[in-house]
Amino acid sequence: MVTVRFPDVTGRGVQAVGCGLAACWAAVFPLAAAGPNQTVWGALAAPSYALAGLLRLTLPRRAAAPAAAAVALIGAVLAPLVLLSVQERRQSEVMVVERSADLLVHTGVPYLAHPVLASDYNPYLPMMTLFGLPRAWLGNVGAAHLLAGDARVWFALVFLGCLLACGRLLGGRRSLLPLAALTASPLIALPLAVGGVDLPLIGLLALAPALAARGRSVPAGLVLALACTLKWTAWPALPVLALLLHRRYGPRRAALGVATTLLASLAVLLPLALTHARVLGEQAVRFPLGLTTVPTPAGSPLPGKLLADLGPTGHAVSLGLLVLAALAVTLRTLTHPPATAVAAADRLAFGLTLAFLLAPAGRFGYLALPAVLVLWPRAASGSEADSHVERWDRQTISGEKGAA
Repeated sequence: MVTVRFPDVTGRGVQAVGCGLAACWAAVFPLAAAGPNQTVWGALAAPSYALAGLLRLTLPRRAAAPAAAAVALIGAVLAPLVLLSVQERRQSEVMVVERSADLLVHTGVPYLAHPVLASDYNPYLPMMTLFGLPRAWLGNVGAAHLLAGDARVWFALVFLGCLLACGRLLGGRRSLLPLAALTASPLIALPLAVGGVDLPLIGLLALAPALAARGRSVPAGLVLALACTLKWTAWPALPVLALLLHRRYGPRRAALGVATTLLASLAVLLPLALTHARVLGEQAVRFPLGLTTVPTPAGSPLPGKLLADLGPTGHAVSLGLLVLAALAVTLRTLTHPPATAVAAADRLAFGLTLAFLLAPAGRFGYLALPAVLVLWPRAASGSEADSHVERWDRQTISGEKGAA
């Protein structure tokens, strides 16, 4: 088995440089007059990252890392999130989720029947509506709705809870500091403060392989079902987890995990598909793929988007490349099934990266999902070699080779 080793990033100097780069990146937003919410984030985050780097260099070694992480968390996550929540400023995707919850409460369906503008479309699957329910229940009267009713707060809590659980399952005894550092990084801090709609998906897709690696087929299937009813993006994880369970625990565990995911997902999706198939297909399938007359706002200049902009032929080429990439990743996964949670997360991250790059519509922010899938399982357990889960695999694989 090949072990992927990453450079050591524990040194003071390396971490201080990382804080400096983060400060420079955050400073770009107010200097370049980016969107108003991003400008607020950058103005608060840039000095926080700079101070965190200074603390990492000057404080005693034992106190430096926690102090730097705390300063970065306060300045790059908590302060902008609270300020933007109190001012009721949020990205359009957050407003879509909160509006879908209001529609669900009042009409029973989280989609507008006849969308006209891009902001009228809800490209998410039904379970995403749960994150908007606190605002729908609390209303807009009084101070309680400002934070407790903000969907971003619930996005963040699910993300953090899933990654903490993932760390515990992978044997990480000290995962709080790595989680604080990851959350305070621009990779997570910016979307958490201004939008964060993909954060629960990231957390769930990190947790599911960790559960599967411990043989918990039903919990892994339920976690994956929740992810699969948030966004279609999660569905490629199903064959990866099935093969992980099959390799570690045999076909019965794999079948149980797959059945759990499919049954739980169908329980959520099927009623809406049977009663409002046209609306669901138009908003959650055709709109994200750029197949509606109203263009999706997900327009970062990724390769698939650039191809789609060339016209119908380019759009078809983009979709064709996406299908070919999916087939190639599937074939690779079938012939070399993952044996560990880390390997499963890596395989899923690779496939999703190709999907995001080749899809006819996408955003750079989507790449945070595969980045976390690669980084967090290793950071949570210290290293791949240190995890008791990975030791179990090395012993099992060695036994298989000896038997052969």
